[in-house]
Amino acid sequence: MEPIARMKCTACRVGAPTVTDAERDELHAAVPEWALVEREAIPRLERVFAFPNFEDALAFTNAVGALAEEEGHHPALLTEWGRVTVTWWTHKIRGLHQNDFIMAAKTDELQGVA
Repeated sequence: MEPIARMKCTACRVGAPTVTDAERDELHAAVPEWALVEREAIPRLERVFAFPNFEDALAFTNAVGALAEEEGHHPALLTEWGRVTVTWWTHKIRGLHQNDFIMAAKTDELQGVA
């Protein structure tokens, strides 16, 4: 299997299957810094990134936004002074898809860029 951060998101349609428990565990091992959380009965991947100031946090937010547009898959982003919370899940299927883990890995790579 190629490194997850090098994979591309695939189009996901309503009714597509969410990852199985075994797939989730395998994919989560590639992005261990991400927490598996559940909100509104929807499983999600979430990570808080720390920055020394608001300007760096905002630059990271913008980099994640550009990546999301490029891949056609969009997270929830909360930008605060010194931190950005990124949450990935697939809205169309109300759960986790391989795309969410791919985007988490790509987000990790941006941390040193912003």
